[in-house]
Amino acid sequence: MALINVKTREVQIKIVYYGPGRGGKTTNLEYINRTYKEQIKTEMVSLKTNDDRTLFFDFLPFDVGKIKGFDVTIQLYTVPGQVKYNATRKLVLRGVDGIVFVADVQKSQRRKNIESLNQLYENLQTYQLDLFKMPLVMQYNKVDLRKSDVETLDSKTLQRDLNSRLKVPAFEASASNGGNVIPTLKKIISTTLVSIQDQIF
Repeated sequence: MALINVKTREVQIKIVYYGPGRGGKTTNLEYINRTYKEQIKTEMVSLKTNDDRTLFFDFLPFDVGKIKGFDVTIQLYTVPGQVKYNATRKLVLRGVDGIVFVADVQKSQRRKNIESLNQLYENLQTYQLDLFKMPLVMQYNKVDLRKSDVETLDSKTLQRDLNSRLKVPAFEASASNGGNVIPTLKKIISTTLVSIQDQIF
């Protein structure tokens, strides 16, 4: 649920990048952080575990303007991808308003993508949230690997695996070089803002 401060006339929205380990969640946030330095309100904080990270920072979107006279601040988070850090993932999802699910197009990651999406569904239920009603954007990351020898999944397969029932917007992306990182971000911001409008008086 969005945090609404009536005194300062500010709305704070929390967007979480979720997905399997090493799928590109952190790379997305690092690219956004570099690209929009001017609009970043706080330092990017990185909480390191042994082999994964949780990142977050506050972000003042460039072209959102005001909603019903309220300024909008976006909090962007990633979750650690490794399964053993599920308690942390669950914690990061508390108060979430919108989610980007970052799937890895490598064939070897197919099962992990599906498991991670199922776990997201379960973790949201902890907070009585329904994935099917949550603002959500799919991102099929690492499409640049299709030009290499690495075996990858085509988008049709990814859509069937992850999005056949959810039917949410989906982007092919290459977070390492910024491909479709910003369109993904803009889509989740606009979808989330539409969903929270009723919460603002």
